[in-house]
Amino acid sequence: MSTAANLKIWHDHMARKSETGLSDQIADDAVFHSPVVHTPQKGAPIVIAYLSAADVVLGNESFRYVREIVDENENMAMLEFELDLDGIHVNGVDIITWNDDGKIQDFKVMVRPLKAINKVWEEMGKMLEKMKG
Repeated sequence: MSTAANLKIWHDHMARKSETGLSDQIADDAVFHSPVVHTPQKGAPIVIAYLSAADVVLGNESFRYVREIVDENENMAMLEFELDLDGIHVNGVDIITWNDDGKIQDFKVMVRPLKAINKVWEEMGKMLEKMKG
């Protein structure tokens, strides 16, 4: 599957926020790199948990991708996003790599500025705790 096709599936998920649609996209041995957790989070269940929490915390009506860089040779894309979170402007980048089966293998998120990182950390922590309980 082409990177463009994989990216379309990702954008469809972002439009619908379907947890089933998300879990269908994640490789069993996927890795998530959080902007606030210092160790990579490994395995589909934890990657799905982080991305599902991000859908709720960051996926508000102000969320938008503003730039894309697609590398078909490496089967990856870099997506710059912006949103407002409780009055704080958040600017970040998702770096997504797909495996040969079209599943997300690696997902890295970077966020700026520091005020935004702190707010994302706070809100993601609350959402992940809520999802556990």
